[in-house]
Amino acid sequence: MKNSIFKLLFIFSSLLILTSCKAENIEFDGQSALQFAQNQMDFGPRVPGSQAHADTIDWIQTKLEEFGWESEIQTETLSVTKIQNIVAKRDPNNGPWVIIAAHYDSRFFSDQDSNANFQQIPVPGANDGASGVSVLLELARVLPKEIQKNVWLVFFDAEDQGRIENWDWILGSQSFVNQLSGKPNAVIILDMIGDKDLNIYYEKNSDKTLQEEIWSIAKDLGYEDSFIPEFKFAILDDHIPFVNKGIVAIDIIDFDYPYWHTSQDTMDKISGESLEKVGKTIYHWLLLP
Repeated sequence: MKNSIFKLLFIFSSLLILTSCKAENIEFDGQSALQFAQNQMDFGPRVPGSQAHADTIDWIQTKLEEFGWESEIQTETLSVTKIQNIVAKRDPNNGPWVIIAAHYDSRFFSDQDSNANFQQIPVPGANDGASGVSVLLELARVLPKEIQKNVWLVFFDAEDQGRIENWDWILGSQSFVNQLSGKPNAVIILDMIGDKDLNIYYEKNSDKTLQEEIWSIAKDLGYEDSFIPEFKFAILDDHIPFVNKGIVAIDIIDFDYPYWHTSQDTMDKISGESLEKVGKTIYHWLLLP
């Protein structure tokens, strides 16, 4: 009975927010997100230090400004590595502080490719990189200003460069957490969420209570076939620096992706439908009081 009342209250509060917003700003559009992924792919692999990487930073900031968000680049040099995270904010309020984040870099080498001839070329990064960014940008476009959460959108650099000389995994999020002042109420990482065959399991290092909230919303939206409430993987991802600081954080990731770190991580492997499932789930969670 309590669950039924909660769901009714959630739907009612969501409708109140939606009806107060302009019609063009109330729906997360998977095809719009898919276009954002294509835009990134058009730059080429976004490996750190490349022109494509620099162009992507400029483009993300331009889109954020277009959608009414203020952004800044947070920089730090770790070893020989320059980290450039993009932090976006809009009209901060006194509500719960939440961070939705994704990495925008793509990997230097396709070292998991079955063809040895391709293992030294960069990963294109349609799913592993572009998909999470595309959902963040679509959220930036459609989120109503009237929501009761204080939302930051963070685009992490240098997540995907482990096992490479002078690099490591999750450098951008480590840098961000090291410079973070205050403690967010919740952090959600989106990574590899565009797979056409979308299967997102509970990640073992993530906060269970927050996972249950998100997966429950996905079920209410009819996405239970894609959000599977079972533990499967323990993953070193951008949520770990937050978890290590005692911050509530989860990783939303489909790690059952056969093109991970290969030259075949291309646009034909992802879909607007999958991006919409994840994006609408996060959107509706953000509308909760």
